[in-house]
Amino acid sequence: MYTSVIKGALLVAVLLAGRPILAQNNVLDQYIQQAFQNNKGLKEQHFQLTKSMLALQEARSLFGPNVSLLGNYTKSSGGRTIDFPIGDIMNPVYNSLNQLTNSHQFKSLDNVHVQLNPDNFYDAKLRASLPLLNAEIYYNQLIKKEQITQQQAAVNVYKRELVKDIKTAYYQYYQASQAVAIYNNALSLIQENIRINESMVRNGVRNNTALYRAQTEKEKTEADINKAVASRQNSRAYFNFLLNRGLTENITLDSTLLTAPAQLPGKDINDREELAQYKSATNAYRLNEKLQRAYLVPKLSTFVDLGSQGMGGNFNRDTRYYLFGVNLEWNLFASHKYKYKIKQAANDVQTITNAADQTAEALRLQVYQAVNDYQTALLNFNTAKSQLSFAERYYRDQLKVYKEGQLLYIELLDAQNQLTQAQLQTTVAQAAVQTAYAAVERTQASYQIDNNNQ
Repeated sequence: MYTSVIKGALLVAVLLAGRPILAQNNVLDQYIQQAFQNNKGLKEQHFQLTKSMLALQEARSLFGPNVSLLGNYTKSSGGRTIDFPIGDIMNPVYNSLNQLTNSHQFKSLDNVHVQLNPDNFYDAKLRASLPLLNAEIYYNQLIKKEQITQQQAAVNVYKRELVKDIKTAYYQYYQASQAVAIYNNALSLIQENIRINESMVRNGVRNNTALYRAQTEKEKTEADINKAVASRQNSRAYFNFLLNRGLTENITLDSTLLTAPAQLPGKDINDREELAQYKSATNAYRLNEKLQRAYLVPKLSTFVDLGSQGMGGNFNRDTRYYLFGVNLEWNLFASHKYKYKIKQAANDVQTITNAADQTAEALRLQVYQAVNDYQTALLNFNTAKSQLSFAERYYRDQLKVYKEGQLLYIELLDAQNQLTQAQLQTTVAQAAVQTAYAAVERTQASYQIDNNNQ
């Protein structure tokens, strides 16, 4: 429902700018949907969530087999050697045999001089390993799951804050737009006063003093209009910034959004995602404590090597080999290193638990203050409406008397200024009600964002 500004009447949201938007529930909800899709800060939170999910996949992959290709080649010279006098041992025997057989069938042997460092030696193998028992991998996966839950809550925290910022910016733009309309309305009244004063001057009823005063007031009001227009432009730019679109994009104002809610949501802080974040963080720290205590659990893994090793580039049945084995690692003593790690982990649990309790108390305080602020804003709005009603009647009465020539222009101008200020105060109070309600909605996490997840 869109209406126009009525002179001297309560201004209840009116400006229609730009093309209409297809609303999910209303215009503002549609804008919030656009922010959920386009806001850069929210996209960054989603990137962090994706990173956490990938970290969980990485943790799960540690349970699977690992296949790697290993190889080395060695070229050496010098170093330690093994000397084996095989010639000194066997040559006398071979000489005796040659004499007995009257032949040279048995050749002389040289003593063996073997270098210990392998020379021109290669070893290439394909190793497949699989963890059979590893508490570190198990708890690491559980910790990654909690970190995903924590980041999901962080995304929703950002969304709720974004909803509040968008609503606040929307009503600030409404207020700034109304201020422009009010000052334009005041300018119309002044121009009408100038017309009346000019007529009175021509008829000799008034002198030029009232006319000069009215023209001065006109200049002042035009300056107020310029300030109000600048404020509206800044408000529009900030609202569009939240939606990640052009800063000068038009904004549609829906008057149905300015009705004060019949009642507050009436919820507590149990739905606050900040508490869910602390819950996940606490679980992660407790899992880390269990991980530190699991040092007594042995690590068991198995492996299979399929490879070849030999001298030069030889590759045949004699160089090929396979090797199967089982690895066991069991930490029995480490100079109390793990005892202190366990104490540190337990201290982390106590720290995060205390922080969670402190945050819960702070959130309850936020709800209490937000509800009080809303009730105060509602009272102020009702008061502003009453003041506006009196100001309207007072101005009509003063204008009637002025036209009859029984009132000074300065008194009429005072009534007009009172009317303008009452109109401005009413729009400020009306926007304050909606802004305060958005704050209550934020502190109670009552806005439905589940269906809007992107």
